[in-house]
Amino acid sequence: MLSRESAWSLLCEWTKSDALRKHALAVEAAVTYYARKLGENAEEWSVVALLHDFDYERYPTLENHPLRGAEFLREQGWPEWVIRAVLSHADHTNTPRESRLEHTLFACDEMAGFVTAASLVRPSKSVLDLEASSVIRRMKDKAFARAVSRDDLRKGAEEVGLPLADHITSVIMGMREQAEALGLKGTL
Repeated sequence: MLSRESAWSLLCEWTKSDALRKHALAVEAAVTYYARKLGENAEEWSVVALLHDFDYERYPTLENHPLRGAEFLREQGWPEWVIRAVLSHADHTNTPRESRLEHTLFACDEMAGFVTAASLVRPSKSVLDLEASSVIRRMKDKAFARAVSRDDLRKGAEEVGLPLADHITSVIMGMREQAEALGLKGTL
C-alpha cells in the first residue's frame, strides 16, 4: 500500500480538480527534492506529499480538512507516521511537527503554491527561469497571492533550518525537475 502509485491513485480518486492535483505534484516535487538532499526515503516522503491535501476537495473546511482524510487513512490501514504527517501540515489540527518529514511538508506546502503563482505571472510562465529574489519581491506585494500567509512561508524556512532565500531555491529546484508535469515549463 505504501507506494507512490497507491498514493497517486487515492489522490486521483478523491481529487478531480487539475489545479489541486498539480498542487500535490508541486509539493511532492519540493518534498522529494529535500528527501534526496537530506538522504531520506524519497518514495515515503512522496507518498505523504501526495496525500497531504487528498481530502480537501471533499472536505474544504477547517473543521474537516485534513481530519476527515486522516480518519479515512487510518480506517484503510495506512501507517500512523503517514497520518501524523498529513495532520501536522495544518496548524489547526494541533498536531505538533516533530519529524524532518513533517517540518519539510509544512515548509513546502504553501511555498510550492506561492512559487507556482510567481512562475505563472512571469513573461515565460515558467519555473525554469524563476529565482528566489523574484519570489521574495512577490512576497512583499500584499495583493499578490493574498491568501498565502507570508508568516507561514517564513516559518516554513525556519522549520527546515534554512534562510528564506535558500528554502525558496530548494523548492524551485525541486519543481524545475517536474516543470512539464506541473504545467510550469511555459515558453522555455
